[in-house]
Amino acid sequence: MAAAGNDIADNIALEPRGSVAVADPCTIVIFGASGDLTRRKLIPALYELAACQSLAPRCAIIGFARSEMSDSAFQNSVTEAVRGNPGTCRVNEEVLRGFAQSFAYVAGDYDKPDAFQKLAQRLEELDKERRLDGNRLYYLATPPAVYPKVIAQIHHAGLARPSNGKSWVRIIVEKPFGHDLASAKALNRTVLEAFDESQVYRIDHFLGKDTVQNLVVLRFGNGIFEPLWNRNYVDHVQITAAESLGVEQRASFYETTGALRDMIQSHVLQLTSFVAIEPPSNFDATSVRNEKLKVLQALRPYTPETVADHVVPGQYAAAKVEGKDAVGYRQEPGVKADSQTETFVAAKLFIDNWRWADVPFYIRTGKRMPRRVTEIAISFRRAPHLLFRGQDVDANMLVVNIQPEEGISICIHAKLPGQNMRLTRVSMDFSYGAAFGASERSAYATLLNDCMRGDATLFDRADGVEAAWAFVEPILNAWERPGRSVPAYPAGSWGPREADDLLSRDGRHWRKP
Repeated sequence: MAAAGNDIADNIALEPRGSVAVADPCTIVIFGASGDLTRRKLIPALYELAACQSLAPRCAIIGFARSEMSDSAFQNSVTEAVRGNPGTCRVNEEVLRGFAQSFAYVAGDYDKPDAFQKLAQRLEELDKERRLDGNRLYYLATPPAVYPKVIAQIHHAGLARPSNGKSWVRIIVEKPFGHDLASAKALNRTVLEAFDESQVYRIDHFLGKDTVQNLVVLRFGNGIFEPLWNRNYVDHVQITAAESLGVEQRASFYETTGALRDMIQSHVLQLTSFVAIEPPSNFDATSVRNEKLKVLQALRPYTPETVADHVVPGQYAAAKVEGKDAVGYRQEPGVKADSQTETFVAAKLFIDNWRWADVPFYIRTGKRMPRRVTEIAISFRRAPHLLFRGQDVDANMLVVNIQPEEGISICIHAKLPGQNMRLTRVSMDFSYGAAFGASERSAYATLLNDCMRGDATLFDRADGVEAAWAFVEPILNAWERPGRSVPAYPAGSWGPREADDLLSRDGRHWRKP
């Protein structure tokens, strides 16, 4: 996009796939500004937007937390956060200086009305000073238990509604959105008492990745794929979301959450819905989310019997990983010695609609696996190999690599050189990095930009959240029975033996990423 040696190109990783729309002028309020999420994800993402010139020049960012802090001290912490993690951008000191100066800080308790009156006063001051048109974005980066308190105080302070007919007010709610179906419904009621659904953006950072969005383009923008994307040609689908790390410092959170709530209910079901959706009438928020909802509602409900047969939990145990000792989950600080919390889940599910009837979807997620990888593998039905009897010919497979190396691979068969007719498996690979020559913008930066522009396509809706919880609820209920034992798997492996059995019973096997 820019000539070699250009100062901008040297210092900023620009969007490689076209220009980025500039967000509206606004004030962003980050609740939980002193927390880890703000420091590691939100501040670097906002800096990316500023460096790529897709954050409005007229912008203010207010951090809100219990800790007392001056504006200048908060600005210093912002500078340190960017230097420690600049995302896909190199640090440009001039850009960083202007970016840090856009931050302000308000200290207060999340359940105290006077703190929100102080926030309201600061919002008015910054709005007039920087001509921000009354536009406001609230980001809930607090622990989930605090969400209702913050929402109630925003509502009572009169901050949940636009101040005039041309301004907007929006709120981003982080996952997990609820702990089960009942709590998700309760949180939706709380949110919608203060805000309209059109103002609410429930975030799942997986959906900010270009490769996830490219699923829609791959299917509906290419005439060769969509005719094959159905039960007539697809044998099965595998979705893997693996992490190589353990729970790290999140044991207290993970003990009450587990992999089913943390990953399956949100990330993995979101990926499933994008794989399986029908063509939306338009690529806009309403159309896309309507089609995703239909997929979630078509998921075949589990019974206690099918949970036992089709869902496998697991928990990583101590083992040597790359020659080093890795502790098991129960040896992690803050984990109970007899914990039955799952760090791994594999499941077989079906989508009972015309397109996907009787096509199994195998999904799995886990911690302490051999490598960090998220991918979707579409395995097509085998060709009738009458010409190649005796040859070991696997099914063709299309693999969408979401992280860490984003791209698409198609596995086909070709003849080995030589006189004999011998077949081998080869891949045709497309890499985003190789094709476009620049790093992809972070998912958080993409989603923040979308929210500030009012594009809710990649955010979840109330009915979608509740449909996902309704699907996992029978699993949660089945796992609450006393005496349940979670199978162990060695740290650094692909999960317990029972997860392999889930596919081998069907004559299939997990693809090795």
